[in-house]
Amino acid sequence: MTTRLERIEVPDAVAAEERARRVVLAAFAVREPVPRPRRRRRVAIGVVLAACAVALAAASPPGMAVVDRVREVVGVERSAPALFSLPAPGRLLVASDSGVWVVGTGGEKRLLAGYSEASWSPFGRFVVATREHELVALEPEGDIRWTLARPAPHGARWTGTRTDTRVAYVDRSGLRVVAGDGTGDHLVASAGRAPVAWRPGSAHVLAYVVADGLHVRDVDTGRVLARARSPLRTGLHTELEWSADGRRLLVVDDGVVLVFASDGTLLTRSNRESGRVIDAAFRPRSHQVLVARFRGGGQSTVSELESGRTVFSGTGVFDEITPSPDGRWLLVEWRTADQWVFVRLQGHRVIRAVSGIAKQFRGKAVVEGWCCAR
Repeated sequence: MTTRLERIEVPDAVAAEERARRVVLAAFAVREPVPRPRRRRRVAIGVVLAACAVALAAASPPGMAVVDRVREVVGVERSAPALFSLPAPGRLLVASDSGVWVVGTGGEKRLLAGYSEASWSPFGRFVVATREHELVALEPEGDIRWTLARPAPHGARWTGTRTDTRVAYVDRSGLRVVAGDGTGDHLVASAGRAPVAWRPGSAHVLAYVVADGLHVRDVDTGRVLARARSPLRTGLHTELEWSADGRRLLVVDDGVVLVFASDGTLLTRSNRESGRVIDAAFRPRSHQVLVARFRGGGQSTVSELESGRTVFSGTGVFDEITPSPDGRWLLVEWRTADQWVFVRLQGHRVIRAVSGIAKQFRGKAVVEGWCCAR
């Protein structure tokens, strides 16, 4: 039943609604996100939205209309209520508050409880994961192969062939490397820090950051193959990634994208005027870089670094972006909307969205990797 109060005409209602709309969108612009290490990033923009929604709801009926309108534009409207399947072959590793999840192509999920982060071994046969004071190699079904006690290990990455592999990780002593069977653990750099990135190929070549900048080292011989001191700002990088052919190295550092040649020569640097970089990734089997940016005014985009072509955009803040192993799809983590959005990169543009991510993974979820194309 409509009350007398609700029937009262609010003076200047249209203008009030417009002012309220600007308040909500300005809240996004004021909070410019600061990149953090990849698996530790947690965006609080939802709190900002909730606070604005409460304020608008209490303010006026026009304010309530604006809240409804903002809810409509944050997220893909036609989204699946659950992750029924992946649009491309492979399996996901997802870290959440409840542990690490292995997600199959058909949407089946297995929880590896007690782990805070993880990454795939070459060819996706095993997983390397960490917990409070332990590095663990296990099968995707959960069976443990070996463990290594170390103080606060994190940032583990696995590389190699089917018969000869290495795992790099960081603990309180610095950057360390251990063989894929858990033997031969040793210190590589006392000042090393996560993230790290293995160059594709049979040689065990690792990119990492120390006090004087970026290093590329053959961990078997100890030889430093390349260095880049400038314009890196040590400690502010959030992503290191090699192209599939090992000829390019991508670095996200202090909100910009840097692309280096394998010898350390800087080839490309993104423009800050285009927005603050949140994440970036090579498109598989290419040198094309996809970049997620926060552009201010409450908007985020994913675009191609060189051409600037927009792949996807939306209200709020995106987190990580992860290409499928076959390079046909891109997974965009839209934290503000609590959605994953799959965008087809080849052929006719198609978008598939999944809602309720936090509920499905029992907490805030971060994609650790998508592996592997058969």
